[in-house]
Amino acid sequence: MRHARFIARTVLVQNGQVEEAFRALNRILGQEGVFEDYRRNRYYEKPFQKRRRVNFEICKSIYNEDMERRIKFTMRKNREDPWVGR
Repeated sequence: MRHARFIARTVLVQNGQVEEAFRALNRILGQEGVFEDYRRNRYYEKPFQKRRRVNFEICKSIYNEDMERRIKFTMRKNREDPWVGR
């Protein structure tokens, strides 16, 4: 289930640094994927294209999760006991 991401954000302008606050807001919106949703919904997406995109995103997340798990396993410092039996 996807939760509502951008409900309300308040970015304070300190010492008249509007550009810095604008960069902070853009960073927040970028991390939450608001820009991606906007760009995706700017034009109509056919149902088969949406299915392909969603399936690709699911496969990509599964792959990334598996690779992250493999890397953590491979690195000795993340194992509980790197030299079992010694």
